[in-house]
Amino acid sequence: MLEPIGLSLQFLKKEVYTGSHHGMRYLLQKDEDTLKACTYPEPYCFEKTADEKKEWKKFEFSADGLTQALEWLSEVHEKSYND
Repeated sequence: MLEPIGLSLQFLKKEVYTGSHHGMRYLLQKDEDTLKACTYPEPYCFEKTADEKKEWKKFEFSADGLTQALEWLSEVHEKSYND
């Protein structure tokens, strides 16, 4: 499972978190009472990547939701980016 350094619910309350892992870029952000996760391919940043290349999923904004989001990101990486 991905374990982003410095990521916490307190951080996500105020900031968007982006990162990358072996060909996959990802974004986590708070949206009202939910946690939104997005994956997209390298090499471009989120803003420069076409929307049709982005995959989104929503989770509860909680510690469990954050764990589920990280598990989902890991699953997407294993399925789509693990060559």
